[in-house]
Amino acid sequence: MRPTVKDIARHAGVSAATVSLVLRNSPLVAAATRAGVQSSMDSLGYVYHRAAANLRMRLTHTVGLVICEITNPFYAELAAGIDDALDQAGWVAFVANTAESPTRQSRFIARMREHRVDGILLAPAEGTSAEVVDELSRNGIPVVQMLRRVGRSADYVSADFRLGMTLAAEHLIRLGHQRIAFVGGARRVSPARDRTEAFRAILPRFGLPVGPIVNCLPTREGGAAAVGQLFRDKSSAPTAVVCHNDLCALGVMLGLADLGLVPGRDAAVVGFDNIPEGAMHRPALTTVAIGGRQIGEEAARLLLRRIKSPEGSPESIILPPKLVIRESCGPRPSI
Repeated sequence: MRPTVKDIARHAGVSAATVSLVLRNSPLVAAATRAGVQSSMDSLGYVYHRAAANLRMRLTHTVGLVICEITNPFYAELAAGIDDALDQAGWVAFVANTAESPTRQSRFIARMREHRVDGILLAPAEGTSAEVVDELSRNGIPVVQMLRRVGRSADYVSADFRLGMTLAAEHLIRLGHQRIAFVGGARRVSPARDRTEAFRAILPRFGLPVGPIVNCLPTREGGAAAVGQLFRDKSSAPTAVVCHNDLCALGVMLGLADLGLVPGRDAAVVGFDNIPEGAMHRPALTTVAIGGRQIGEEAARLLLRRIKSPEGSPESIILPPKLVIRESCGPRPSI
């Protein structure tokens, strides 16, 4: 016969209640006691029937993780933070990549609901309606929006993108740049709007004209193509370029190199996200770090809190960004 919780308790010399706490990964159990119980489980060949336990608790201990652009390295950092926080709590995520398609997103969310996930972590696809979040909330499914906010009826975790743009622009202005461009804000999502509005606001505060804005997709290809527009007339070309994200910034640096220009010497380049590749590039990329892993951890913890306590007003967690200065952002060139 299969060993029971009572068998484990007798073998370990503890109560059945203590064994149950160990099985639920409760922090109330001392480390030595936990180790003794787990040793008894191994000795007796006990296997925890998690599915039955979840049915009793009416929880599956699974969440849906719906990401808009999984090929972007930043979202890998976000997912890693989510995975760390969920794993520590004994939960697991089902991951889906929408590839910026609201149709795919709706299909994935429906499938996750069929599998009875206890909540959803959502980085909304471009064009997502607030109704998507509102419907989940009305149906009692906790949801945390990440990075992009489409509705006010659910929790939200992100970075302060306006402050990030302000930090980048102010740094360039202190270096003496007066012709500053912004590249890559074509996405119809809240972070792109925040960056663009902050860019438009910060330059006039220093008596500078708002530089050219190239609304291309924030990709390597988009950034490289934008260079052709910005540097067609070198006499009026920008001396610095702020990009929507690091991928776009890496594309800008490739485009500059194709024109025989050196990033950090002939034109300063600043990105957003602080992906690992930026630090390894030559020249290394100056960027605004927004803490993708930390955002993921905070979002996962917030969702778990909301699952346990569904009542209460939606909560917003906004993390401060940090400017990381590297070689791609040198002093103002002479051109």
